[in-house]
Amino acid sequence: MTIRWPAEAIWEQVAPLLPGFTVEILPQIDSTNTELMRRARTGRPEPILLVAERQTAGRGRLGRDWQSDTDAGMATLTFSLGLPLQPADWSGLSLAVGLAVVQSLHPALQLKWPNDVWLDDRKLAGILIETTSAGDLRYAVIGIGVNLQARAADGLRTPPAALVEVLPAADAPSTLEAILLPLVRAVLAFEQQGFGALRNAFHARDLLYGREVVCTDGTTGTARGVDAGGALLVHTAGGLQKISSAEVSVRPVPTDPPRER
Repeated sequence: MTIRWPAEAIWEQVAPLLPGFTVEILPQIDSTNTELMRRARTGRPEPILLVAERQTAGRGRLGRDWQSDTDAGMATLTFSLGLPLQPADWSGLSLAVGLAVVQSLHPALQLKWPNDVWLDDRKLAGILIETTSAGDLRYAVIGIGVNLQARAADGLRTPPAALVEVLPAADAPSTLEAILLPLVRAVLAFEQQGFGALRNAFHARDLLYGREVVCTDGTTGTARGVDAGGALLVHTAGGLQKISSAEVSVRPVPTDPPRER
């Protein structure tokens, strides 16, 4: 089955914002992030959207695998946006990207700090941001994977959700087109203004706010949103602590089911 990608429409929308922008669709690759990082390190730091119909070695945060077990219907959308970026402060970029994704797709979607999109306490999408030096520039690669169709939970730490649960007609081309322009605008706004201007909007989609959380460094407490730099605020027995994405992963404490009386 041939997939009809809206490459030209996306190019027409984004090219005025990113001079030199190109769109590339590949049937298969190891990882769209890995490929764009390779290109940037060999002197090709141009703005580009790279889409893979299948990834064989997709990567998530902290070195985890991101499975892309697509078939003719594409159960997963995987793509990377690469562009030179020079923000005054990089803190909170993954939160800004996640916010652009949920706002462009559906009101029911929430953000699990620092870089996951969740639906009903299940993971719907993941974000991986990497940067490298390219001459005098800093080049950012923003990788996004979205579960479109239901998939097996075997070997996954978090049960998966699917976009078709809230958007029954969702497919890879339409989802990509819905996300891309808002994503580019959000990243360019972040470059100029930082994350602080987005803090209230993030709180409106914050999955963890008010929930008990456990951090991988042993910290436990109640999540209280994020600060202007995107750090997670956790109220602990010892007071309020700031958690940065480089230090820990955070998982909400499961709620015990009600007991029968």
